[in-house]
Amino acid sequence: MPEQYRGEVVSVRRAGSYHVLTLTAGSIATQTRPGQFVALAIGGEESGLLLRRAFSIHGVQERGVFGGTVDVVVSPHGAGTRWLAQRHRGDAVNLVGPLGRPFSLPRDPVSCALVGGGYGSAPLFMLAEQLRARGCRVDMVLGAATEEKLFGVLEAKRMASTVTLTTDDGSLGQTGQVTDALAGVMDQHGTDVVYACGPMGMLAAVANMATARGVYSQCAVEESMACGIGVCMTCVLPVIGDDGTTRMVRSCIDGPVFRGDTVRWADVGTIPPDTLGASPVRESSEGAR
Repeated sequence: MPEQYRGEVVSVRRAGSYHVLTLTAGSIATQTRPGQFVALAIGGEESGLLLRRAFSIHGVQERGVFGGTVDVVVSPHGAGTRWLAQRHRGDAVNLVGPLGRPFSLPRDPVSCALVGGGYGSAPLFMLAEQLRARGCRVDMVLGAATEEKLFGVLEAKRMASTVTLTTDDGSLGQTGQVTDALAGVMDQHGTDVVYACGPMGMLAAVANMATARGVYSQCAVEESMACGIGVCMTCVLPVIGDDGTTRMVRSCIDGPVFRGDTVRWADVGTIPPDTLGASPVRESSEGAR
């Protein structure tokens, strides 16, 4: 069960364009599974920033000098994330977690491709460790706009059988996007399962590529989450259920991990008219004539 924990910053380190924060987290660390996230209070107790920010859990340390700790990756671009990036060792941070549904792990050893975009690749490293522990082959494809915005390159090389890098500007690895390289990786290594985390456009392309090849995929979506606990309904997206019916589901509690072939990627941000409970479209008086 998720819990609220009054933690503190253990360390902050730079990783390209990003900041990696290690936070004391108590039993949150022992409960976390790959793909889950924490929601952090922003700005301190007297801040006017009321809503928490959701961050994928990059790694955990279940025991040690500080007890359980979690690592989160922050890209400072707004007031809240800039505040987090400016924390120092010993600063207080209030967190809730672990939240969301994690990645599902295969029962038997299979060949897995892990695809990450920018700092969206953060949760894939815990996943890679657990897949390898099950005897799975792990190939990683990491992409970003520039070399500085890639995350976890050295870490990936330590744990994956192969690592393929792409950058939009060609500053490192292949020039282009992760989907430009993924097909070759899947063909060469006989990929059985694709796991992905990153921008929504990337997830749509990866999921569609996997589906077209008859490969199972799981995607951790990055819809904006205001509450993280399923109350505010800001992170809904259309997903096809096992009965073939489309429903608007909450990314924070029904996800963030979804089967890639069930998300209606082209309709994200809308309520498709055939969605369960959607209001019927009324024709105008002119259109009815």
